[in-house]
This record gives sequence, structure tokens and C-alpha cells, in this order.
Amino acid sequence: TAGSGADRSGCETAVMAAPARDVPLEYVRLGLRFDRLESGFVDAYTGDPRVRAAVDSEPAPTPQGLRDQARTLLRELDSAGLPADRTDFLRGQLTGLECSARKLSGEPVGFADEVRSYFQVDAVLGDPAVYATAHEELDALLPGGGSLAERYAAHRRREECPPDRLEAAVHALSSALRDRTRGQYGLPELETVRYEVVTDKPWSGFNYYEGDYRSRVAINADLPHRLSQLPHLVAHESYPGHHTEHCRKELGLVGRADRVEHTVFLVNTPECLMAEGLADLGVEASVGEDWGPWAAEIVGDLGLRFDGHLAQRISAAAAPLNRVRQDAAVLLHDRGADADEVVAYLQRWSLVSEERARQQIRFLTHPLWRAYITTYVEGFDLLSRWLAARRADQSVADRFVRLLDEPLTPGALARELAVG
Repeated sequence: TAGSGADRSGCETAVMAAPARDVPLEYVRLGLRFDRLESGFVDAYTGDPRVRAAVDSEPAPTPQGLRDQARTLLRELDSAGLPADRTDFLRGQLTGLECSARKLSGEPVGFADEVRSYFQVDAVLGDPAVYATAHEELDALLPGGGSLAERYAAHRRREECPPDRLEAAVHALSSALRDRTRGQYGLPELETVRYEVVTDKPWSGFNYYEGDYRSRVAINADLPHRLSQLPHLVAHESYPGHHTEHCRKELGLVGRADRVEHTVFLVNTPECLMAEGLADLGVEASVGEDWGPWAAEIVGDLGLRFDGHLAQRISAAAAPLNRVRQDAAVLLHDRGADADEVVAYLQRWSLVSEERARQQIRFLTHPLWRAYITTYVEGFDLLSRWLAARRADQSVADRFVRLLDEPLTPGALARELAVG
């Protein structure tokens, strides 16, 4: 009879169950296959080079094939015998990959569904009344003649770092932030960051993690860099942001816990929202509220000057305007607005020039990055609320280190907030 293990002659036969697949390793292979279809999809890979070589030698993948592989791994996940946090992390990642495969195959996917599948959050439009209040606060901080946009632009120009001093300022801030990060969170002994200046990119800075605790950070010279913004850029890309997170997860989750899924970092997945949210909290988590005077002193030693106290106040007043960037993506991809309408919207509420607005449109319309702005907007919002919800006796560092070390997901943080 079926399942009896006996043939018709009554002699027992060996019935061998198919060995269970290594779901985490298959997930890594799947992620590497995406990079063959869309260069840049793998943001970092630090695993066994033989695995990547084997994937590269396979027949060219198809979007439909990758979609089916993602769905198969999702079905196998619950029976893979993994700890709950590993299962939760992989479910989110595979859901994002399944959606990316559908997009790549030409299947219609609404922008709201795309964002939710990638990042486990909803892309919510901001409130123009909140933006108007931010404008009023900025208006009070920037007295003088001319429109607010003109005065804001003039203030930002006064803070610009001379291009020939950019590298020196970045290295000074990086060294100071590295010391603070090492003291607060710890860093592998041999970690290092190498900086380079690039052009013709849709972003202001980018971390290329190379493994073995090494990063290359590219800074886009096409955009002016303000002295008050540089601490945030360096903290975001390096200490205690992307570089620090990669180092600590390579040391802990990969090196000690043998979680192979963390050897690959894939765009348009929940881990991106977590990474960008924690990186945007870098200055708060390493320096604290009085970052302005601290940064002014660091660059002041180089003969560069800006008003740190005023920079803090303007940054706080302008913070609600960060959401305007996501509004632009929603208007473009969900509400059917054309590029010129969205440029005007960005100029009105973000108080940026037409040139800067069109640079933002370039990022928002890039096939790979069009939904990515949500990682900054909703990521910062979610992680800020989670960080602020710590116990009264818990320090920022004790809470923030969980983001650096644990395979947390946006859904997990939302559940923690829901239960207090």
C-alpha cells in the first residue's frame, strides 16, 4: 500500500525522503541571479566566491524563473526549521524579490503594492499644512529680504564646503565619528573606510561594502555639500551607519552565527529600509542633540566655519520637509502627475532650485531606484519612533545597537511598537 515501504513481493524497500533544501543558501543564490538581470541589484556580497561563480556560470535567468524560485522558497520557509527571527527576515526578503521579479517580467504592479512588498510599509503622502508650518519656522530663523526660498538658498550657499576642502572635511569628520562609534558600539580591529569623489550619479553618497570590514564610500561632487550636512553624510555612510552595520553583522550574524543570508545585501527589500533608517539616525546615535557645535568645532580646526547652533535649529525646522521627496514619488508613479508638475511641487515645498528638483526626479524615475525614497522617509520615521520608545532606563546606544546587530525587519519593529 502507499507509504508502506513494501513492494508487491512483500520485500521491504528503502524509501528515501528528498533532503531538505538549505533555504538561506538558496536565497543567496536567488539574490545573486537578480544581479545578472539588473546590475546593481546586489548592493554587497561577502560570501563564498565559489557560490557567485557558480551562479554566474548558470544559463541566463528569466524574470519569470526568478519569480517562481522566490515563490517556491516562500512555500518552503515554514518547514525549513529555522529560528523565528531568521524565518521573519527571509520571508520579508523573498517577498520583496518576488515583487521585483514580477516588475522585471512586465507584470503590472501598482506603486503602493510595490512599496509595501519591498519595504513592509505604506508610502503615505505628507500634509501640506505641516509643510507650511515648517516654512513659517524657517522664515523666523532666516530673516531678511527676498522670498523664503531665496533666503534658504542663500543660507545653504553660505554653508557650502569649498570643493578643494571637501576631502579634508570628510576625513576629519570620519575620524571623529569613528572614535565615537568605536567607544559606543565597538568596531572590528581591522575595519577601514576609503573615500573617493565621483560625478554623474543620482545620489549624494554611496557605501560600497567590500567585505572583511572594508568599505569604499563615494561622494558625488556634482552636488554642493554643506558643512552642516557633511556630519550626516559621513555618519550615514560610515560611522555608525552603513559601514558599521555591515561590519557588525559580518562579525556577528555571519561570522559567529553562520547566517549565510547576511552575506548578500539586496536592493528593494525590507533590509534596505532598516539600513537607511538606522543610517539616517547616525548623528543622533553617535553625537546626540548638540551635533551642530560639535561638528562646527571639528571643521573649524580646518579653517572652515558655520554656525552650529543655527544649523541645528534650521535642521529641526526643515525636518518635516523630508517627506516631500516621497510625495514626489507617489505623485509620479501613483497619481499620474507629469515631471514638470512634480518639479514645481518639489520647488514649492522643499524650497529647492529647479536644478536640484530635476536631480531628485532623476533618482525617482530610475527603474531600479524609483521606490527607494521610501526607505529614507518611512525608514527614518519608523526607526525614530522605535528608538524613542525605549525604556526610561535604556540609553540611545543600548537601543540603537540592536539595529546594528539583529536581523530586525520593519514589520518586527511595528509589532514591538504596537505592544509597547
